[in-house]
Amino acid sequence: MKLGAFSISLSVKDLQKSKDFYEKLGFSVMAGTMEQNYLIMKNESTLVGLFQAMFDGNMLTFNPGWDQNAQNLDSFDDVRDIQKHLKENGVALEKAADESTSGPEHIFLKDPDGNMILIDQHR
Repeated sequence: MKLGAFSISLSVKDLQKSKDFYEKLGFSVMAGTMEQNYLIMKNESTLVGLFQAMFDGNMLTFNPGWDQNAQNLDSFDDVRDIQKHLKENGVALEKAADESTSGPEHIFLKDPDGNMILIDQHR
C-alpha cells in the first residue's frame, strides 16, 4: 500500500510555545497558521503537525496522494482502496470512509496499543 506522506500530529496546549520549541530543533513552518490553530512544521523530510484544541491525544498521520512536501503524487492508493485492504485483513476501523464518494476522505484506526492512526486524503 502507498500511504503517502507521514507525519506525527500532536495535540498541543499552547501553539506558540510549541512552534518556538520546534523551531529551536530546526523545524520551520511549512503550512497552517496561528489563526487556524495548526501548524505543519518541517525539518528536512520530517513533518510534525501541531494542533491546538482540534483533537485529543497524538496520532500518526498518513496523507495518500502527497509527498513529504505536500506535493501531489502522480500515482497513489486511494483511501477507500486502503480501507478495503485493511478490512479484508481484519483491521477494525474507528471511522470508515464513504465508499460511494471520491476525492478527499479519511479513516481512523488504532494500532494494537491504542495509538490512533489517521489516513487523511486531501484530493
